[in-house]
Amino acid sequence: MKVFMKIFGIAILAAIAVGFYFRLSGDIATGDKIIGIAVLATSFILMPIFLVVRWRGKRLKDYTLSEENMKKMRDKGVD
Repeated sequence: MKVFMKIFGIAILAAIAVGFYFRLSGDIATGDKIIGIAVLATSFILMPIFLVVRWRGKRLKDYTLSEENMKKMRDKGVD
Protein backbone atom coordinates (compact mmCIF):
# COMPACT_ATOMS: atom_id res chain seq x y z
CA MET A 1 0.00 0.00 0.00
CA LYS A 2 2.86 2.39 0.78
CA VAL A 3 4.41 1.72 -2.63
CA PHE A 4 1.05 2.47 -4.27
CA MET A 5 0.84 5.74 -2.35
CA LYS A 6 4.33 6.77 -3.45
CA ILE A 7 3.65 5.93 -7.10
CA PHE A 8 0.27 7.66 -7.01
CA GLY A 9 1.77 10.72 -5.33
CA ILE A 10 4.48 10.98 -7.97
CA ALA A 11 1.84 10.60 -10.70
CA ILE A 12 -0.19 13.43 -9.17
CA LEU A 13 2.88 15.69 -9.00
CA ALA A 14 3.63 14.85 -12.63
CA ALA A 15 0.03 15.69 -13.59
CA ILE A 16 0.30 19.05 -11.85
CA ALA A 17 3.57 19.74 -13.69
CA VAL A 18 1.97 18.79 -17.02
CA GLY A 19 -0.98 21.05 -16.20
CA PHE A 20 1.33 24.00 -15.60
CA TYR A 21 3.19 23.19 -18.81
CA PHE A 22 -0.09 23.37 -20.74
CA ARG A 23 -0.93 26.66 -19.01
CA LEU A 24 2.42 28.16 -19.97
CA SER A 25 2.19 26.94 -23.54
CA GLY A 26 -1.08 28.79 -24.04
CA ASP A 27 -3.77 26.14 -23.54
CA ILE A 28 -5.03 27.51 -20.24
CA ALA A 29 -8.34 25.59 -20.15
CA THR A 30 -6.69 22.19 -20.58
CA GLY A 31 -4.00 23.06 -18.04
CA ASP A 32 -6.62 24.08 -15.49
CA LYS A 33 -8.55 20.84 -16.04
CA ILE A 34 -5.43 18.70 -15.54
CA ILE A 35 -4.43 20.60 -12.39
CA GLY A 36 -8.00 20.40 -11.05
CA ILE A 37 -8.23 16.65 -11.60
CA ALA A 38 -4.87 16.19 -9.87
CA VAL A 39 -6.00 18.24 -6.87
CA LEU A 40 -9.28 16.29 -6.66
CA ALA A 41 -7.37 13.00 -6.86
CA THR A 42 -5.15 14.19 -4.03
CA SER A 43 -8.12 15.19 -1.89
CA PHE A 44 -10.44 12.27 -2.47
CA ILE A 45 -8.12 9.34 -3.22
CA LEU A 46 -4.60 9.90 -1.89
CA MET A 47 -5.47 11.59 1.42
CA PRO A 48 -8.01 8.95 2.60
CA ILE A 49 -5.61 6.15 1.69
CA PHE A 50 -2.85 7.94 3.60
CA LEU A 51 -5.07 8.34 6.66
CA VAL A 52 -6.08 4.67 6.62
CA VAL A 53 -2.46 3.54 6.35
CA ARG A 54 -1.29 5.85 9.14
CA TRP A 55 -4.13 4.99 11.58
CA ARG A 56 -4.03 1.22 11.04
CA GLY A 57 -3.33 -0.57 14.32
CA LYS A 58 -3.78 2.49 16.53
CA ARG A 59 -6.48 3.01 19.12
CA LEU A 60 -8.43 6.24 18.99
CA LYS A 61 -8.84 6.07 22.77
CA ASP A 62 -5.14 6.88 23.19
CA TYR A 63 -5.58 10.19 21.37
CA THR A 64 -8.86 11.46 22.83
CA LEU A 65 -9.19 13.69 25.85
CA SER A 66 -11.11 11.55 28.35
CA GLU A 67 -11.29 11.61 32.13
CA GLU A 68 -8.79 8.76 32.31
CA ASN A 69 -6.31 10.57 30.08
CA MET A 70 -6.84 13.82 32.01
CA LYS A 71 -6.01 11.99 35.25
CA LYS A 72 -2.84 10.52 33.69
CA MET A 73 -1.77 13.99 32.56
CA ARG A 74 -2.39 15.45 36.04
CA ASP A 75 -0.42 12.63 37.68
CA LYS A 76 2.53 13.22 35.35
CA GLY A 77 2.43 16.96 35.95
CA VAL A 78 1.48 17.93 32.39
CA ASP A 79 -1.03 20.79 32.38
